[in-house]
Amino acid sequence: MTAVDPVVSDTGLLAPGWAGSPASARTSDTAYLRALLDAEAALTRAQASLGLVPAEAAAAVSEAAGGAGFDVASIALRARSGGNPVIPLVADLTATVAAEHRPYVHRGATSQDILDSATMLVAARTLDVLLGDLDRTARALARLAEEHRDTVLPGRTLTQHAVPTTFGLKAAGWRSLVLDARDRVRTVRSSLPAQLGGAAGTLAAFTAFGADDTRDLTAAYARELGLTEPVLPWHTLRTPVADLAGALAFTAGALGKAAVDVLTLSRTEIAELAEGSGGGSSAMPHKANPVRATLVVAAARRAPLLAATLYGALTAEDERPAGAWHAEWEPLRDLLRLAGGAAAQAAELIEGLRVDAAAMREHLDLTHGLIVSERLAAELAPLLGRARAQQLLTRAAERAVSEERTLADVLGEEPGLKDLTASDLADLTDPTRYTGSAGALTDRALERR
Repeated sequence: MTAVDPVVSDTGLLAPGWAGSPASARTSDTAYLRALLDAEAALTRAQASLGLVPAEAAAAVSEAAGGAGFDVASIALRARSGGNPVIPLVADLTATVAAEHRPYVHRGATSQDILDSATMLVAARTLDVLLGDLDRTARALARLAEEHRDTVLPGRTLTQHAVPTTFGLKAAGWRSLVLDARDRVRTVRSSLPAQLGGAAGTLAAFTAFGADDTRDLTAAYARELGLTEPVLPWHTLRTPVADLAGALAFTAGALGKAAVDVLTLSRTEIAELAEGSGGGSSAMPHKANPVRATLVVAAARRAPLLAATLYGALTAEDERPAGAWHAEWEPLRDLLRLAGGAAAQAAELIEGLRVDAAAMREHLDLTHGLIVSERLAAELAPLLGRARAQQLLTRAAERAVSEERTLADVLGEEPGLKDLTASDLADLTDPTRYTGSAGALTDRALERR
């Protein structure tokens, strides 16, 4: 047996949905450590910009924070004693700079200031790549909708054939959800705030160190981080995390809708869709499994409960909570990974999706014309009256099924329809001629950019 490295490493062994994705790299322990160091360096620079610390100290802290040599595994283990990784990180960073600059490391801040700000940096960096994948997915869906604007397939409700629809409209609907997700993520991304409040959200330490207007300091800190300036410290006002959770869970669900439709329509007995390159099976060599769609759906099923945990953390007591803040860290990172991984998988899925228009057309005839019974009821009601038309169609449908004949043939034998020619009946029962406003709706959806 090969020896396993005893150092715990979160590489995504059980998470193929995000392992190796851009979101994975931006949410790793190393990425979080980088964000924590960036937050510490930005704080010193912000104070230096207002003359609160020497410029030389800011330069020294930034140089030290930008270097290597920080042991993430050691920091993780030592975090147990204080309950968060900032405490051991500050000790290591302080030891790295020259003695005369050490008093300016982490000056005036509390651990939550740094960890919250770092979390917003991690989120911003992850959302940037997630948005790129959402744009890829939306573009690919637009191409599918345009190409298949008039490709007719059975519309299905409660698992059964209902009335005809078009694949173009279906793809346009998927795209609409993706754009909804994009808009929500953009809004959240543009509002991710820095965190600066000091021990209890009063910024008292910074005033003690000479800050005349702490709002200037908060603004400078936000600028250094590339984040939004908050109105108040939000140690126990967790709107930013809740908004982020909502946008990420919605994104996973929006992508999951398209993926679950792909799973249904790529079943062997349906085969109207297929992934461009399906995954294999360890036991059945013939299989080409819809792996990407599967992974997206898995993310969509997990995301709501993770978001629920983050919404639950809104009940954060006092000026600094015990447990509520700590409960956010893992589910928020999981959500970033899930949504980011799902977006990357969805882009690959849609760009490679294969559409079998012939299978779609063939399936329209599975019910021998019954799929257009709604149209026939509407067309025949003025001729026969609503009640009589319903009775006639019910009887004709039963005969078509039991005798394995087309509905048009059976209707041609009805005395009450003798004025309708075979050509009339063929037209009335042609599913491709009963798609309502599907084309116009597709065009309308594609106007959205």
